Amino acid sequence: MAEENIVEKTINFVKQTLKGAEGGHDWFHTERAFNTARYIAQKEKVEVLVVELAVLLHDIADPKFHNGDESIGPSMAETFLRKEKVDKETIDHVVNIIKHMSFKNSLEAGEKFNSKELQVVQDADRLDAIGAIGIARAFNYGGFKNRALFNPEIPPNLQMTKEEYKKSNAPTINHFYEKLLLLKDKMNTESGKKLAEERHRFMLDYLEQFYKEWNT
Repeated sequence: MAEENIVEKTINFVKQTLKGAEGGHDWFHTERAFNTARYIAQKEKVEVLVVELAVLLHDIADPKFHNGDESIGPSMAETFLRKEKVDKETIDHVVNIIKHMSFKNSLEAGEKFNSKELQVVQDADRLDAIGAIGIARAFNYGGFKNRALFNPEIPPNLQMTKEEYKKSNAPTINHFYEKLLLLKDKMNTESGKKLAEERHRFMLDYLEQFYKEWNT
């Protein structure tokens, strides 16, 4: 099957599946991550098709919206790619990326799957979690879960386990310290690191202004 054809079919499948999704994890998030992943992939020695399919399918069933079940997304991706007659090696690689790329999995000890393709997809996804869009997504999800914007009496928890992270209902501002501000130093690729710098600075400026207004 022509690579352009399977990518086009995957785009259509993801658009359809994510109709009505929460605004921070909808098709537009996937599209932004897809464009960023393609940009980063140009500068890395990677299997571009693996990167494209993995980034398109990475949020097909985000566990946050499926009672924490981390098996649904990889399973849906595998079923779709099998139906489209994608070769087994590519499917296995894509599914492994989806299983292992999320931030919460970095809170677990032990050996993890890794590949250059995973690093590109992970950077693209994480870049969309920081900067102006990252801030918008954080507050959108916080509103979706009816969380407080900020509560000075609830400090960020910087030692969370994966399970604690999954169950956290902390104010959205805490999420900056528990995840967003940590992502710059977790970038894998040189391109990812460069793109993260400006977005990280913007978040620091935002927080400074936020506290200034809060305490006025």
